[in-house]
Amino acid sequence: MSNHDADGREAAICVRGLANRFGSQTVHEDLDLDVRRGEILGVVGGSGTGKSVLMRSILGLQRPAGGSIRVLGADALDGDVQARRHIERNTGVLFQDGALFSSLTVGENVQVPLKEHHPELPDSWRYELALLKVKLAGLPAEAIDKLPSQLSGGMRKRAGLARALALDPPLLFLDEPTAGLDPIGAAAFDRLLATLQEALGLTVFLITHDLDTLYAICDRVAVLADRKVVINAPLEEVERFDHPWVQEYFHGPRARAARDARQAHARPDIAPETD
Repeated sequence: MSNHDADGREAAICVRGLANRFGSQTVHEDLDLDVRRGEILGVVGGSGTGKSVLMRSILGLQRPAGGSIRVLGADALDGDVQARRHIERNTGVLFQDGALFSSLTVGENVQVPLKEHHPELPDSWRYELALLKVKLAGLPAEAIDKLPSQLSGGMRKRAGLARALALDPPLLFLDEPTAGLDPIGAAAFDRLLATLQEALGLTVFLITHDLDTLYAICDRVAVLADRKVVINAPLEEVERFDHPWVQEYFHGPRARAARDARQAHARPDIAPETD
């Protein structure tokens, strides 16, 4: 399978003919998806369309019933240990609830991937690297020694992002990163992500229901419906796509408000979240 999409552009992720079934329920059938290097791809779809299942399949956490997946040039399904380590080492993941270890401080959470993949590093180096990622995620330095329970929801999201960035991965997976945040906190997270993507050249696979996020930072949007990706294109093309769910989702009052907000505002600088 080629590492380029249908337009000949280099792809970080290539999915072909993916099938996912749970008993008699078919979630995906003959699903194709390309994620181009250096883009933020928004992944949307109605409830039950398998957005998180798709992400877990790409990450190797869910074994699909069929199809092929390549991630950063490696076969994600062949079971090869080296390929698996290559993918793990070069991807960062922020799960929907943050998935932080509650008994570990923020700094200790961020150090978990470093200990696994770089056990040779001295403790002092790992701490300094963790501190760098904490600051990069827009948190104050003192957050490194706090437990997740001592943080606000927005700060926990940023702590999870710091851990996802621990290994300097070129590829990020984010599952509903702004879910549960107030509009101001969600917008600040979007601006942070856009800035990091531009500064670090990241490729981002972003599952979201947040129309503001889609319009503010996504280069393309992939829509899951009818057990597959029915369209993967810039928002302007997606809005015109003739599909009942797409038309309902992208032409309601919330979508119009998100479009208006994109046209009215440029991306401002990011201030660290401290509350």
